[in-house]
Amino acid sequence: MSLEPRLVKENFAQLGTSADKAAAYFYGRLFAENPRLRAMFPPAMDIQRDRLFHALTKIVWSLDSPGTLAGYLSQLGRDHRKFGVLREHYPAVGAALIATLRKFSDEWTPDVEAAWTAAYQEASSLMLAAADEDAEHTPPWWVAEVHDHDRRSHDLAVLTLRPAQQLPFTAGQYLTVQTARWPRVWRPYSIANAPRSDGMVRLHVRALPGGWVSGSLVRHTTSGDSLLLGPALGSMTLDPESDRDLLLIAGGTGLAPLKALAEQVIMSGRHRNIQLLVGARAERDLYDLPDLRLLESSYPWLEVIPVLSEEPGYDGMRGQIPDVLSRFHDWQDHDVYVSGPTEMIRSSVGELQRLGVPPARIRHDLLGAEESQPGKS
Repeated sequence: MSLEPRLVKENFAQLGTSADKAAAYFYGRLFAENPRLRAMFPPAMDIQRDRLFHALTKIVWSLDSPGTLAGYLSQLGRDHRKFGVLREHYPAVGAALIATLRKFSDEWTPDVEAAWTAAYQEASSLMLAAADEDAEHTPPWWVAEVHDHDRRSHDLAVLTLRPAQQLPFTAGQYLTVQTARWPRVWRPYSIANAPRSDGMVRLHVRALPGGWVSGSLVRHTTSGDSLLLGPALGSMTLDPESDRDLLLIAGGTGLAPLKALAEQVIMSGRHRNIQLLVGARAERDLYDLPDLRLLESSYPWLEVIPVLSEEPGYDGMRGQIPDVLSRFHDWQDHDVYVSGPTEMIRSSVGELQRLGVPPARIRHDLLGAEESQPGKS
């Protein structure tokens, strides 16, 4: 049975405004036919339904890009180990997916069903292979002690964690976190440092309105507490073949992975010019500026540039980040990394392309940003 990306994409596009209903139907069907699987999921399923649709979207639109698809599904397979997903669960998920697509499709034919079946078999095979390989040398999750909890403001904290076992990651990646207050609820946070010899992991966490995990991490977590960490994910990492200068564009706690990238360049000993634009509303929101200035003072090729949007008297660069990009020199010969709120990422990427930066040199984790918007963490 061969892959037919065109048929799958055309059929998936039919979901349109029915995506929420389709996701709810999928989980209803899955749990009705496999009641024991319900215990593997969080009590509230709204976020889970959103993530199902985001993951399906990524998979469907990567079907004709084997390298991208394999990379994403391999990470997904490794990450699903923390939920207790086993090989025997995959057929149940596949059956519920096909039943859902059949119900919500305007046109469902034997060819469409065969195309989806082949796509799911390919996806599950890649996920299982990665999970099996990972199980040989890494745990499904890591227990980590909170070594330091630095409350930077009423709604923001910087956490330094000490995993009980070495947690492999690359600068620019993120991981998921579970607290004792919210079992089976995992939320993504970018790692704010490059790999260190002591194995420490640093996270920048903002408590979001209604955020179960983020609120717990900021307001109810102290040094000595234990957290569970999932494996490192994400592809917003440095190109090992590139010596180009870097433009790093950060908004809010999107600073975390970009600070890690800057640290990685400094630790590598390669002299690459780095310009780090840090967007915030007001000067009080530059929660990590003292640390950034220390980093800047130790590496003469790093320039940290705060950009404030709502402080008219600020003696520095003012405006929205996408609007100030044209005030600098040509960015076409730079590698660019963008991290922050979804709209800032989209606007910045659009402006960079207008300024002539090749899309292949612009990296971001837009899916991760969409999955961690207010109300979802």
